[in-house]
Amino acid sequence: MKFPRSSGILLHPTSLPGPAGIGTLGPDAIHFASFLKDAGCSLWQMLPLGPTGYGDSPYQCFSAFAGNPLLIHLPDEIAAKPGSFDVDFGAVIPQKRRLLRQHFERFVPDARYERWEKQQAWLDDYALFSALKDAHEGNAWTTWDLPLAGRNAQAIEKFRRAHSREIAQVRFEQYVFFRQFFVLRAACRERGVRLMGDLPIYVAHDSADVWANRELFQLNTDGTLVVQAGVPPDYFSETGQLWGNPIYHWKALREQKYAWWIQRMRAALSMFDVVRLDHFRGFESYWEVPGVAETAEHGKWRPGPGAELFNALTAALGPLPIVAENLGLITPEVEALRKHLGYPGMSILQFAFGGDGEINEFKPHHYRHEQVVYTGTHDNDTTAGWWNASAGGDSTRSLVDVEKEQRDAREYLDTDGTDIHWTLIRAALASVADTALIPMQDVLGLGSESRMNLPGRESGNWKFRFHWDQLPSEVPRRLFDLNRIFDRLVNRPSPA
Repeated sequence: MKFPRSSGILLHPTSLPGPAGIGTLGPDAIHFASFLKDAGCSLWQMLPLGPTGYGDSPYQCFSAFAGNPLLIHLPDEIAAKPGSFDVDFGAVIPQKRRLLRQHFERFVPDARYERWEKQQAWLDDYALFSALKDAHEGNAWTTWDLPLAGRNAQAIEKFRRAHSREIAQVRFEQYVFFRQFFVLRAACRERGVRLMGDLPIYVAHDSADVWANRELFQLNTDGTLVVQAGVPPDYFSETGQLWGNPIYHWKALREQKYAWWIQRMRAALSMFDVVRLDHFRGFESYWEVPGVAETAEHGKWRPGPGAELFNALTAALGPLPIVAENLGLITPEVEALRKHLGYPGMSILQFAFGGDGEINEFKPHHYRHEQVVYTGTHDNDTTAGWWNASAGGDSTRSLVDVEKEQRDAREYLDTDGTDIHWTLIRAALASVADTALIPMQDVLGLGSESRMNLPGRESGNWKFRFHWDQLPSEVPRRLFDLNRIFDRLVNRPSPA
């Protein structure tokens, strides 16, 4: 699908300012949409919005359909940890749950709620799963009492009767989440801002999706993993990345005409104007690691569903506004599939420098119009952090690597490194790539302390938040001028 020449900012809603100790879908989110408009940006890219579990990762959610209750704006909320800007999930979660419980006690279902409830095919399974997790002290479903883990009809009905109030509260929270999300989406549309979502290829093992659809995943009879997903050693990790996600039973999905995937993509497109499809290479072939493995080093490549899945999605939903995340070990076969489907791929400016002298496709003079260029992604260091990094901060970068990257960047970008974040932003916006996306950390020139995620690190990720005092008034003007110079304004008059 052809996208208009435009630009946007990558910012997960948890990273927004606000009084609640975590960003929400409330007034600060709408204010951010206004900032995007003032900056001449017409895309807001978010990470997955599902309810997060262990490690607080938006890529390990309890549901591929539900929303994260932590993002609900509550007017009576106060900072869980005054004076702190980073998200302290340990403090935020119990406070949010307590307040949501109070709001639920005052909630009276009406016709609007009942209409919404009937339209959510996923809601019964998720609400039941969530209440069951609470009843089992948050433990994974594979450790529950066997009849409940195995979805025995009598056991499930008995639990449902005994915990009807808890199940109803989960349903209420989802209703509030989606009401607030679509208010935000309407506010973005009023400002000429499109929303870009993120759809991970895999779902979490400990999720309502897997618990309710075990036949669609490669699991042992007790629900444990036969095999698990990951990637072999790469730029980010010398031992690869072991994700712990179950791998699909693609034959079973094919026999069901990919109905579950169609439902998932339909839900995503109801929320977002564009969908970034994470780990696109896994649809052509995926890295399969034994379920008991402790690293991702020893696995094997297996064929994915290929074009057949996307043909089924397109037949059911029409042309798909997908951006394919084609980073990592990308083969000619992966690129052939992406081009056949017509999905734009990604380029990362931080990857454009250094290397062994071979042609580097991440350099802007190699870009094509249909590409999406980033200064960096949520998995990268910030641009300022990347530029100022010393050897050892990233286990794959030696002192020689760091020095060569900086030397090549100085020469290519004609820079001495001053305001390196603006140098890369300008290079991204000036490129021929139709879409340019900038992490908010790079707009603000923040260092490694503001990095969103370090792949392979078990804790300390996903905590970044900014505050409005970090955003001088000249920043939106400077972004607007760059967007104007490089023809990235989408039907946007100059601000007063």
